Amino acid sequence: MPPFTNIPLSPAELSYLHTSLSQTPPLRPDGRSPTDFRPLVAETDILPSANGSARICFADGTEAVVGVKAEVERSLGLGVEAGDGDVDMDEEDGGGVGLGERGKKSRGRGEWLEVAIEIPGVRDDDALPVFLSAMLSEALLADGGLKERLWINARFHWRLYVDVFLLSSPLSYPLPLLSLTTHLALLSTRLPALISEKDEDPLFNDDWEASLYLYPRASEPAAQTLKPPFTLLVMSVGENIIFDPSREELSVAESVLAISASPSTSISNSNNNNTLNMVALRTIDPPSRLTGSAVPNSITAGGPSLTSAEILALREKDQGQSVWRPPRGGIPRALVSKMIKMVVEKGGVGEEVLAALAGVGT
Repeated sequence: MPPFTNIPLSPAELSYLHTSLSQTPPLRPDGRSPTDFRPLVAETDILPSANGSARICFADGTEAVVGVKAEVERSLGLGVEAGDGDVDMDEEDGGGVGLGERGKKSRGRGEWLEVAIEIPGVRDDDALPVFLSAMLSEALLADGGLKERLWINARFHWRLYVDVFLLSSPLSYPLPLLSLTTHLALLSTRLPALISEKDEDPLFNDDWEASLYLYPRASEPAAQTLKPPFTLLVMSVGENIIFDPSREELSVAESVLAISASPSTSISNSNNNNTLNMVALRTIDPPSRLTGSAVPNSITAGGPSLTSAEILALREKDQGQSVWRPPRGGIPRALVSKMIKMVVEKGGVGEEVLAALAGVGT
């Protein structure tokens, strides 16, 4: 019997599913193509007291809500003189000077962003919410653009609180759901318009209709290039690459990558065309590696005459007769490159996801 891993599949079912996903083209349990995503329902501006909010519900019932709240804080210990355009600080712990939009030096700090994740039945300091929070923060701060938008003047800045709530127990790895919901919440986030000048104490317009979006809308300049990043989960079985895997598909994955991409504009591009750049990449240890191998009864039917060592030797010798063997080993570089290219290339999966999200709340 394989160890308990929250995978409700027997070794025979795992083997059948792995064989199906290894075919060309792969046969997915729900009939989707390799690049198809599960149906979802999305909406924004659902929390009236927040600066921005969004909700996404997948077809399997998994639902997430994200609320964004902004507060004004005094910038301390930055070593900035009045009117100084750049910040001189250490580059440790995400607080250093990073390259922001179009390669300019960012005046913001990573610590001005706080991401908190709550999952039902899981403590806030458990490994899963801590790791998910770190991955979301890493992607949001990677290009320096968000940090730059939190800068008010040399003496004050915005502190952004991003609270992520998973309203149901995760039926699959929840990172894509949380990332897409955070993406929509940040797109809907609005900040009061600043009416003070230079390094004066910040004074804002009380009229909320005059507030500005944290990320420009379609009617504003550079709206297509100033958008928060998003993270997609991509898995491989053999040479096949599969997007948005379900829990059952993850149970036979040979490798899993979390790829974060963000729209950007090349400085050398005179046409100002939009491209997608990868801003973060993480490998996810697939749950399939925690399953135990299973062999036909014919190998273990020797009874008490066979010792444990002899049974193990038979299992290693008769690999071809195994019902299921968990995948082992790393990811070939060529496969990693292919996964990334399918996300960021022109007309690729990343552009399809952005186009779909752009229609929410507009």
